[in-house]
Amino acid sequence: MSAGEESPRAIIAALLANIGIAILKFVAFLLTRSASMLAESIHSLADSGNQALLLLGRKRSQREADALHPFGYGRDRYIYAFIVSVVLFSVGGLFALYEGWHKIQEPHPIEAWRWVPIVVLFGAIVLESFSFRTAIVESRKVMGDSGWWAFIRHARSPELPVVLLEDFAALLGLVFALLGVSLTIITHNGIWDGLGSVVIGVLLCVVAVVLAIETKSLLLGESAVPGTVENIDRTLAAQPGIDRVIHLRTMHLGPDQLLIGAKIAVAPGQSVAEVSLTIDAAEAALREQLHLETVIYLEPDVDRGTDDSDSSSTASDSQREDHPTA
Repeated sequence: MSAGEESPRAIIAALLANIGIAILKFVAFLLTRSASMLAESIHSLADSGNQALLLLGRKRSQREADALHPFGYGRDRYIYAFIVSVVLFSVGGLFALYEGWHKIQEPHPIEAWRWVPIVVLFGAIVLESFSFRTAIVESRKVMGDSGWWAFIRHARSPELPVVLLEDFAALLGLVFALLGVSLTIITHNGIWDGLGSVVIGVLLCVVAVVLAIETKSLLLGESAVPGTVENIDRTLAAQPGIDRVIHLRTMHLGPDQLLIGAKIAVAPGQSVAEVSLTIDAAEAALREQLHLETVIYLEPDVDRGTDDSDSSSTASDSQREDHPTA
């Protein structure tokens, strides 16, 4: 595991918890025919598949670069995270909406095994809380000083934000299912069960849309976070033989892989050999500072006193104003 790469512990914990929860919920559905329990069963099944996809994406991203993909396969993690958002929306959200609407149209009270779903839902809340706690602990190791929403929106690694949102949505969904089932049992009116399923569907669709938007941005190619951009600029400018950074571009090839392109103003009078040594020293200094897999292209130039269309040394190179770990 490369430096800076988070552990898959949160994904594995979520996968194990969701498999167990899906089995419990489906047994409860078979006994009670509750729409909320069926929606929650499909939700947990979809979440289990999502965690498997995230683990597969991590595995495939570790393939070595080749002639067809010279920068490697790091973005596989973004692709699989995007697929997760689609699965969550289509399999989880839309199914729950359909099942809830159907139950509202033809409501049926829960008559058999009435207290089974209550027990199952409380058990699922315990298991889901364990998964959510694991995700929180793992996220705190890499999120730095950023808040939770900033971390979810701006983290360059997709897995932990995905697991955090999924677990949060799962806990809320369990609460809504518990309310729907409890009110159905108390009032003998199946509409509450259907409404619980509809609310779960809306919740899952909202989470899926948020995930899709964020992972789409990662797929398009995001720059390093402002703190990393500033660190790169300072490191380059501090090197002997470099007068200043004329402009700087960064882009994540994967969560732990960074492409750096910069035009640097070299000191006048240097020979080609001296410029080459300056560039080599600058690249070595960057790799020592960043603790990331880096692809670096430095273009030497003379200082004409212009910034060559932008620059560089500020967080304006980043697409977002945030300060989490790169």
